[in-house]
Amino acid sequence: MREFIVEADGGSRGNPGPAGYGSVVLDAATGETLVETYEYLGVVTNNVAEYRGLLAGLRAAHDLDPSATVHVRMDSKLVVEQMSGRWKIKHPDLKPLALEAGRVFPPGRVTYEWIPREQNKRADRLANEAMDSGASASSVRKLSPAAGAEAVGAAKAEADVRAATAVAGSGWGPADMGAPATFVLLRHGETPLTPQKRFSGSGGTDPSLSAVGREQAERAAEALARRGTIQHILASPLTRTRQTAAAVAERLGIEVTIEDGLIETDFGAWEGLTFGEVRERYPDDLNTWLSDPEAEPTGGGESFAATATRIAATRDKLVAAYAGRTVLLVTHVTPIKTFVRLALGAPPESLFRMELSAASMSAVAYYADGNASVRLLNDTSHLRP
Repeated sequence: MREFIVEADGGSRGNPGPAGYGSVVLDAATGETLVETYEYLGVVTNNVAEYRGLLAGLRAAHDLDPSATVHVRMDSKLVVEQMSGRWKIKHPDLKPLALEAGRVFPPGRVTYEWIPREQNKRADRLANEAMDSGASASSVRKLSPAAGAEAVGAAKAEADVRAATAVAGSGWGPADMGAPATFVLLRHGETPLTPQKRFSGSGGTDPSLSAVGREQAERAAEALARRGTIQHILASPLTRTRQTAAAVAERLGIEVTIEDGLIETDFGAWEGLTFGEVRERYPDDLNTWLSDPEAEPTGGGESFAATATRIAATRDKLVAAYAGRTVLLVTHVTPIKTFVRLALGAPPESLFRMELSAASMSAVAYYADGNASVRLLNDTSHLRP
């Protein structure tokens, strides 16, 4: 009788939150990978995602040989103990999934083993691939023996790279601190002032989106809907950010919360002027502003140092409020660059070395130990025809 090994995993970024599963079916005799499957599940809990991964793995094994025996390996203690009959299943969302999993093969033909998370990397990778890809993610890959060996080799190579990276990073360890708070930073779409490259902060005329800006907001909304990971939307109180956020909110069915801390810098007397016009009218003030983060624009605007203090306070408040969640922050050039600068620990002058296009997306993840990871900067792929 043929025997398969099923390795399965599921995850949820938020619990409940955007979730996915991954499953791998191996030949127990040879170790060859026969099937890989993953799927994005929408917003469900972590345990539901784990059960869905188990169910997908069992079904894939059944499709290969319904007369086989199966040994399931998972890092979910809950699923292993419940499916082994040692723990009761109390949650109403899990009972039907467990019953369905128990019916795939006849009783007695499936055994369960708990394994540490580091031994379940293939299924974990597939689950994360599903969550990263969003709503479009769903795949079943049936592998030939040669392809299976190649997949095993690739997994080993990936593990070697990770191990080498951990050794090279003195003192750094891949501690499991749960899902981070992830901020997707969306700059508002164009206003009439944007293509003219005029200073447009919180002390100016508060322009609305142009026709181009409205189209950019719609394209950003479509891209975020395809990804399917946004759970909350916060926006600066200015008109252009509220309009951009509204386009996304309508598409995702999520309400917008106004966050005053996301407002753009006040550029004082420079509001509405181009850089060249400011240099002509206020050359000394501009030179000081470019060299000193404490310097304010002419007329008592907001310095970069003051902006950084405000953004840091806003960041800390939101990280605490949205731990483990993925949040869209619709804001402006200076706040987004400041989020990125602070995450990198970069000096204030780095603000002048970042490009940030209208309706671009950036992303920063914040972990429980206080560390941050910049995952994306100035992505405009969704704006291309």
